[in-house]
Amino acid sequence: MKLIIAAIRSGTDPIGKLPPGAFHRWLEDPIHCPKCDATYNLVVEWDQSNDRHFEEDSRVMVRMLRKAVFQGHSTGHRVTHFETAGVVVKSYTKPEPPPEPKLASKLIM
Repeated sequence: MKLIIAAIRSGTDPIGKLPPGAFHRWLEDPIHCPKCDATYNLVVEWDQSNDRHFEEDSRVMVRMLRKAVFQGHSTGHRVTHFETAGVVVKSYTKPEPPPEPKLASKLIM
């Protein structure tokens, strides 16, 4: 099974699916944005995180997630969920609610 790591902004719920597996493990080292206080927690499948080669296999993916979080600073960290399997980083943003219609109030006298 291919290693998949997700980075979820703290204080938010995941928008996309979590990595496949019955149990997930939140890694101890979160990703911090160096310019502000945004923090992303890393999630991986339990069995894959206990593999003896996990540290070396995940190094490139964690680096890609760090870069994605750093680039997300320019948009105000609207992306709340990143996911990578090693080649591409997918980003999930929370859909914004439609703007409320403005009611034109006219006084008729």
